[in-house]
Amino acid sequence: MVQRPATAHPHRASRITGMLLLLGSLYLAFTGIDPTLGPSGPLDTLKTVAGGAAVPAVLVLLVIALLLLLRPTRSTGGRVLRLGFGAVLVVGSTAGLLAAFSAGGVAGRVLWVALAGAIGLGALPILIGAIVVGFLLLGIPPRTLLRGARRAARALAAAAFWLVGSLIWLRRKTTPQPPVVTGQAPATLRKPAKVRPASVPLPTAKQEVTQPMLPVIQTHVDEPPQTPQRPEDWALPPITMLQLSKQVEVSEVDARQRAKVIEDTLKSFGVDAHVREINPGPTVTQFALEPGVGTKVARITSLQNDLALALAAPSIRIEAPVPGQSRVGLEIPNAQASSVLLRDVMDSGAFHNTKGKLKLALGRDVTGRAVVGDLARMPHLLIAGATGAGKSVCLNSIIAGLLFQHTPDELRFLMVDPKMVELKTFDGVPHLVWPVVTEMDKVVGVLKYAVGEMERRYKEFSELGIRNLDGYNRKLEAEGKPKLARMVVIIDELADLMMAAPEEVEASICRLAQMARAVGIHLILATQRPSVDVVTGLIKANFPSRIAFAVSSQIDSRVILDMPGAERLLGRGDMLFVGPDSIKPSRVQGTFVADEEIDAVVNHWKTMQPAAYDQEVGRMLDAETRKAENPDEDPLFKQALALAETHGRLSTSLLQRKLRIGYNRAARLMDALKASGELDTELGD
Repeated sequence: MVQRPATAHPHRASRITGMLLLLGSLYLAFTGIDPTLGPSGPLDTLKTVAGGAAVPAVLVLLVIALLLLLRPTRSTGGRVLRLGFGAVLVVGSTAGLLAAFSAGGVAGRVLWVALAGAIGLGALPILIGAIVVGFLLLGIPPRTLLRGARRAARALAAAAFWLVGSLIWLRRKTTPQPPVVTGQAPATLRKPAKVRPASVPLPTAKQEVTQPMLPVIQTHVDEPPQTPQRPEDWALPPITMLQLSKQVEVSEVDARQRAKVIEDTLKSFGVDAHVREINPGPTVTQFALEPGVGTKVARITSLQNDLALALAAPSIRIEAPVPGQSRVGLEIPNAQASSVLLRDVMDSGAFHNTKGKLKLALGRDVTGRAVVGDLARMPHLLIAGATGAGKSVCLNSIIAGLLFQHTPDELRFLMVDPKMVELKTFDGVPHLVWPVVTEMDKVVGVLKYAVGEMERRYKEFSELGIRNLDGYNRKLEAEGKPKLARMVVIIDELADLMMAAPEEVEASICRLAQMARAVGIHLILATQRPSVDVVTGLIKANFPSRIAFAVSSQIDSRVILDMPGAERLLGRGDMLFVGPDSIKPSRVQGTFVADEEIDAVVNHWKTMQPAAYDQEVGRMLDAETRKAENPDEDPLFKQALALAETHGRLSTSLLQRKLRIGYNRAARLMDALKASGELDTELGD
């Protein structure tokens, strides 16, 4: 048998080396585009060493592979050595140049510090010359580099012009024309919804982290709904009355440093986890951790205080897992929080795309996306938190947002403000059924009016065989009659009412919460004392949608949300929101509306038409006042008399305990018993 000469395949070694380098460069490129395609350890190491020069390193590796495949030679060893030296010059010098802007990695920083410390700014031309020598060693002459750079610049310019033209055409096509309504102010212009870019594992060097990296995938952008025709007397206030916020940029360098501290801290405790995403929000930044195989989530959550200590953060919150992802979210406060104004959310695409009857602009979540709720679907909302955490501001922004969307023919308010200063600002708007109620002895009458209005609507619906408000309004519209408006009952401080008349207040609230949804009546309750005697089990059972602001203890958080978490909030609008379909609460930075903005929208409605109050509320309040002036007409008078006969002695506190009433009513009953002669005025016998 004739043996094949050793030189029969002189290019085999060159092609094998080129194929291995090609596979390696493609692996690094694909794991950089999508980390889920494979382990990204080699790419992370390359980023740590070369920093922003990691991308040129992959490209140079790909060029060397193609040269070895397409132009093989017999002297493979010497050629690979020359190409490798040229690659080191190109990548190392590029990293050194980027290190001047804090983006060159470990190797670039070492090279730049050494050269700049020796010759100062003369390091720049040396590094540029080294890059040119490196390309010459790679077989790419300067003339070819310049020609390629010119072609790339022309291609980029053409692509930029095409992209700008396409965006202008798309904006013109998708921007709806404002409807023309006789006698109405110009319709408010809304910004079209924006499509977020695709998510990347970590931002590249010198790129400010100003947008959340977790995208909202929107394949179709719905046009904002056209404003329906309204009576000539009404015109919605323009959204230009509201201010726009100034965005606070989050430093990419700080975010990377925090991610490194998190990984190092977990590693020191023997926990294998890596930061795969950084989502900066208005108040906190979410670091998405991917636990290693076999790592328990409980080991990460148990290190919550240790991570807060390592990051020098006042408090951190761990969300395990992040909904829809196999990752653990660490929410760390930003060094400088940015405010979320009402206009920011009302101008967002999420607000326009939400199809709801009573849309609420609640705020932005930890990824920066707008959070919008629909009170008609909730159908009631419970708000609780400590003093100064942001409850009253949240109520003001909810009311102001509804005033920007609805006329008095569509929505009516019934407000109770025991604090006397928070909701009094809205007094006089034509949406009010009755002026803002601040006297405690009138609150029961207001709630009884709401219950009576609910029963009246149900009676009308049953006579016509209609199940809900939408069907009733469709019938009225077909007959040419005005529609029935929805009603929102707002109580700013529930604790004061529960102390004054707990039995009557709880009974009215529970009855409304259980039945009022179908007739278009909704409740919004707020309290700064979330204890079990205020937020009772009956009230919680009928309020599936809740907002928890910062509280002082984990017990208060469990009263509101049935779980801990609110005790770690930061205050100033930082809240946890549980929607009607939510399994877990989501962290949201609530919207802020200034007093000047509230005054502007209130004055707009006041100039349109004076408020026309429902006199039925006045009659109900007069009845409650007569009952207070004549305590012997109280239905509990006979029970109080029987209680006195049973015990032989009677006191105000005994009446409160046995009859479950407030102090004011118990004191009136004591006065009535004394006035009737049934009770000794001195001994209480």
